[in-house]
Amino acid sequence: MTIVAAAPTQRRRRPELAAFLRSRRARVTPEDVGMPPGLRRRTPGLRREEVAHLSGVGVTWYTWLEQGRPINASAQVLDAVARTLRLDRPEREHLYHLAEVPYAPDRPPAASEVVSPEIQGILDALVPHPAVLYNARYDVLATNVMYERLLMQGGQGLDTGPFGIRNVLWALFSVPEPRCPVVDRKRELPLMVAQLRGAYGRHVGEPAWEEFVRRLADASPEFARLWRSGDVVPPGTRVKTFRHERVGEVRLTSVSLSVNGMPECRIVAYTPNDEESRLGIASLREGP
Repeated sequence: MTIVAAAPTQRRRRPELAAFLRSRRARVTPEDVGMPPGLRRRTPGLRREEVAHLSGVGVTWYTWLEQGRPINASAQVLDAVARTLRLDRPEREHLYHLAEVPYAPDRPPAASEVVSPEIQGILDALVPHPAVLYNARYDVLATNVMYERLLMQGGQGLDTGPFGIRNVLWALFSVPEPRCPVVDRKRELPLMVAQLRGAYGRHVGEPAWEEFVRRLADASPEFARLWRSGDVVPPGTRVKTFRHERVGEVRLTSVSLSVNGMPECRIVAYTPNDEESRLGIASLREGP
């Protein structure tokens, strides 16, 4: 918790912020958030300590925020408070404005991630090389048959995690090391997490991103440890070694290609790094 000296504009906004939070808290009942109503409630709506508990913040911190004291508020915390108070989009934007925090609107279900037949055609044309279309969170948006054969071994496929969409990070962090298709896990997974963190900087405070990171950290202590490191790297060309139950190990160079009209999405194509790997991929092309 940090107390900061308030600028004149901020001093004018703090009372408005306090009044806004009190009014929003008063309209949310315990039943709305799955709590028993209790007896002898003098407070209309939720109590301050209930808002703090439901939002995962300290009672003192939330009390000071609602009192209009000059404390710093992060986008993540404001998002948590907004969810507890059931703020709609205009109200959430108003909350950010009063708290002097840059507002980042939720990413719409996006037309920018709809895979066109032309993009799928490019992936298919890259056969015999495995190729995939990722977004910045490593969701698998589209693949070609060689990527499916390389990564979807034993008919198990990629773990969708709790979000109902295939995601490479969920898949790699959810399997024991001996079953992980990436051979040098201790080198590759930190790089992937560092690349994710680089993208996360553009989405701080967005509910979908915050929930993804939180739930993956809860599910995987290994991911949580790597995330805490704070390392950041950009996408780039790398040599990765994969293991396949039938063809053994193959060393592939990954190349990322941006896609016009699909911001933050990239095609990643994998080409054999040596003759042995080329033969392995050729064998994989004949069937799973």
